Amino acid sequence: MSTSPKRAVGRARLPRPVPPDFLPPPLPVQRDHPRRTGWHWLLLLPIVLPLTTPLYNRLEPRLFGLPFFYWCQLAFVFLDVGVITLVYQLTRRRP
Repeated sequence: MSTSPKRAVGRARLPRPVPPDFLPPPLPVQRDHPRRTGWHWLLLLPIVLPLTTPLYNRLEPRLFGLPFFYWCQLAFVFLDVGVITLVYQLTRRRP
């Protein structure tokens, strides 16, 4: 008796079983957009304001020894955080 790694000729192969689908069905898509409001236009402020460099490209007035250019940019960071927080609070969905 020989043990050969080859399959015997003429044997029928069984079909492979199909794996079960464990994913849930997709959620229905809502077509209405109640969250689109005018408040989102405020988000342009943190983008456009720092790009207007000629408005704050100067040394005076100084604040704690820092030129206006630097402390104005730092003020923009705090302004940006405030605007983004405001827009988020005004446009989030509440249960």
